[in-house]
Parts: sequence; C-alpha cells; structure tokens
Amino acid sequence: MELISQHTKGIMEECKVRASDAGLQFESDSLEYIVSNRDLIELSPKGMIPTLYDYWVNDVEVMKKKGVYKLYPTNPYETVINTRPAISFYNDNNPDWLNIMIFYHVLAHIDFFQNNIFFKHTWDENFVDKALAGKRLVEHYRREYGRWVDYVIEFSRGINNLVGFYSSLSAKHFQKELNPSKPISFYFDVFLQEIKKVSEHIVYEEIENYNRTLSQHPEVGESIFFAGIKRKYPEFDAIYARYDEEKRRRKDIMQYILDHSAFLNKEENRWMKSVMEIVRETALYFEPQIRTKTINEGWSSYWHDQLFRKDERIVGHESAYAKINAYVTSVNRVGLNPYAIGLRLFWYIEKLANQGKLEYKFHKLQDILSRENYDQELGKGKEAIFKVRENFSDFTLLNTFIDQDFVDRYKLFVVGKRLNEEKEVYEYYVKSKKASDYKQMLMDNMYHPPVIEVNKDITDEDNLYLVHHFEGKQLYKDFIPETLIGIEYLWGGAVQLETTEIVKKRKANQTKNGFDLRKVLYTVKDRQIKRKTL
Repeated sequence: MELISQHTKGIMEECKVRASDAGLQFESDSLEYIVSNRDLIELSPKGMIPTLYDYWVNDVEVMKKKGVYKLYPTNPYETVINTRPAISFYNDNNPDWLNIMIFYHVLAHIDFFQNNIFFKHTWDENFVDKALAGKRLVEHYRREYGRWVDYVIEFSRGINNLVGFYSSLSAKHFQKELNPSKPISFYFDVFLQEIKKVSEHIVYEEIENYNRTLSQHPEVGESIFFAGIKRKYPEFDAIYARYDEEKRRRKDIMQYILDHSAFLNKEENRWMKSVMEIVRETALYFEPQIRTKTINEGWSSYWHDQLFRKDERIVGHESAYAKINAYVTSVNRVGLNPYAIGLRLFWYIEKLANQGKLEYKFHKLQDILSRENYDQELGKGKEAIFKVRENFSDFTLLNTFIDQDFVDRYKLFVVGKRLNEEKEVYEYYVKSKKASDYKQMLMDNMYHPPVIEVNKDITDEDNLYLVHHFEGKQLYKDFIPETLIGIEYLWGGAVQLETTEIVKKRKANQTKNGFDLRKVLYTVKDRQIKRKTL
C-alpha cells in the first residue's frame, strides 16, 4: 500500500477545485492510497480502518475472501473512509479518465461524511488514531490475559448492534444547543444543594447575585455569572456534562452493563471494560454509515455524473463512462441497488424543488391536471438537495420522497417469486406497482437492529432482565443462546430475555394469515439456557 503518484494527486486536487466550485464542502486535506486486491481483502473485515484492533474472526474472513477471489476475481474501483483527514483507496490499474470520475464520487462521499448530521459525532476526532490507541491497548491486554481478551471482544461484538446510536449522538454533540436555563437549574438545584451541600442562605445569595448580574448586563449577564462560577468551581463543566449525559442518554445494553455490572467493576476485571469500550466506540463510529447507505451512494453518484459530464477530460471516453455509469447506477429489477435508488431520488427532489412542488401551495392542489402542469420555475433544486444531504438518513429519505409519482416516473415495481410446479422452476413476476408497497419493500431491506432494553424495575445484581420490543420481526433464534451466554459472562449473573415469536397456527384455529404471536422468556444461568412460553 502506497500513496498515489504526484501525477494522480494532481488530478485529485483539480477535482477538488471543481467540486468545491459546484458547492461541495470538505476539508482540503485528504490521503489517497494505491492498494492491491490482497490489501483490499485484508482491510475489508476491518471496515478499511488499517489501525483497527486485531480479531480472529477478521482473519477467518480474510482467508475466506482469498479463496473466493481465486474463483471470482474482481477489482473494486474505490473505497473511502470517514477519517480526519479522509482516506481513500484505489486500484493501481485505473486510467486517468476513470480516476477523474472516481475522485468526484469520493469527494461527494467526503462532503457527505463531513456535513450530514448523523456523522456529527465523528467530526471532531480522527478515528484512525483512536483505533490505533485501542489496538495497542488490546495487544497489551492479550499479553497479560491471553485468550480471555478475545472472549470479551466476541461477547461484546455479539451485542454491538444494540448500541444507542441516536441517544449517544444527542448526548455527546447537542449539549452546546441546550437551553441556557438547564445549566442554571442544575447549578442551583443540584450542584449547590446535592453535590456541594451548601447552606440555604448561600443558595439565596447566589440567586440574588445571578438576578443582579442579569439585570445589569441583560445580553451577557449569564455568561458573566458562569465565568464567576467556573473560577470558584473549576470542576463545574465536567460535572454538568456527566450529569446531563446521564440524564439524557437512554442507556443501551452495552452501556448499562459497563455502568452497572458488579463483575466488571471488580478490580481484577476492570480491563474488560476498556475492551468493551473499544468495541462500543467502533460500533458507534460505523453506525451512521449503515444508516445512510442509499442516500450516501445516491449523493455521490449524482455528483460524479454532474461533474464528470461537464469536465472536458471526458472527451474521447464518453462510451466507456456511459457503460461503467450504467453498471453502477442501473435499477435492479430483482433486488435493491442503493446507488440507483439514491441517485434517482436526488434527481426527483431537485426537479420537484425547481418546479415548486415541495411548497405547501402545491400540496393543497386537488386537481390532477393542475398538479401535473404545475411549475413555478423557482430554481431551488440545488438548495433542496443540499438540505436533504445535511439532514436526512435512509429512512427519512425513503419515507418522505417515495410516492406514486416517483414510482411511476422510473417504472419501479415490487417483484414477487412463485413456484411453477409444472415446469419445476421459480418464476419472478410483477407483484405490485403501488408506491406504498415499493416503499415497504425498500424499508424491509434497510438495516433495522432490534429494540432491546433493560427492565430496571426487575433487574438486580444477580439477574439482568431484557425486554425485546416486537416490531413485526422476531429475533433470529439460532443466535439467542450464544448471545445471552456472552451477556451472562459480562454481567456476572443470570440473564433473562423477554421476546415475541411468530408461530404457525394449527389448522383447527387457522386464521387468514395462519400465524400467531406468543411471548417467550429465555433464561440463562451458569451457561444453561431455558425457554418457556409466557
């Protein structure tokens, strides 16, 4: 693995200038590496983070992919990761014109990473450096504790898809937007009375001081008052941040175990908490990428097409570009291509905004002909798609903009599969052209981790009680025993999981759909699992 040549770097810098002029926003520094297919195979299990901690499952994945590559060799065009500076990887056999297209695609990814609100918790740190520190710590523990480190990693990774992404994002990075009254309330009601335990007359004196400062300096009185607090109590900011995070954060299972496991808080087991924190922080880092696959790829596909077709360096390569672009962005009739759907949604949103069809005035129209011919020529398309890029995830993008006009415009439909017994083959057919069905099909293909929470009223030191909130899909039953055994180890006591399972009804009680729901309780104690119907 090596940095791209100065010639190729010059191409990238020229692409940066043109992308920036078009409105994309990104830091000027970036690193581009040439990698072999062997490098890509070895980096893929680590999410392309070279410094991520080593883990035996990654090694197994590498061996498996090497075997697959011998049978089906492929050459990925690019991979980009959300770091500071942004890092991207390329094959060494790309011609210059193809690199230009790819660089535009990559720069749009970087723009998305550095401006989409769901990546906000990654903006202030370089995860490559953070991962390296975690890797070194894991290696240190391996030398001391051997295979037990890998057990802790495995048990932690078994539940890392349950980390509280949205609550952690809010708790860590929206504190600056808090209403000013919250730290004031904390200071008078909690900090002085519960933490410092000062007498009442001191509290009253502080309230009078606050009111006096505010009346004398209406615009900056609160800032002046807090400046005095911080001189008197330098620890105030840190205490308030911890208090507010604890209050706001809806703890996920891993965080709850970290905070409340008596087993992990024993002196000899505290190293396990460090390993779990590394696994948890890694999961949080990758969470927004999982939740923005369609919108991210659609945004990058939109811009590589916009910018490359206007670039004079495309001359002579139009046919080759058209072939590659069609391969990347064509709509799959069976399955889902996030590049294709995301790209078309941005085209669609841009057109709607240009015509004024995102305005409230348009949505009040009832007449079909008036709606079809409506065009206010507002020219707000680019503004609209940049706002979508900033504020939307896959779910909000699909849920907001997939409508019947979109489905009809791009001739989209839901494909069904049935067995032709006479021919002894499966047949694919058009099952539905309704927008609601197409949207549901897309939603069903999205990443959707189960919602599992700790029941704090039942949980105690000897028993961790978990509740799965059923949302139409049952947990994968084959994974339940091993996952609960891992949680039992980390908790240091028994674990119970209350969940819902879908069961087939007997013919005597057959209903329309032929299925019923039942509550089930799994209990793990001393690595023995029991299951009973509630």
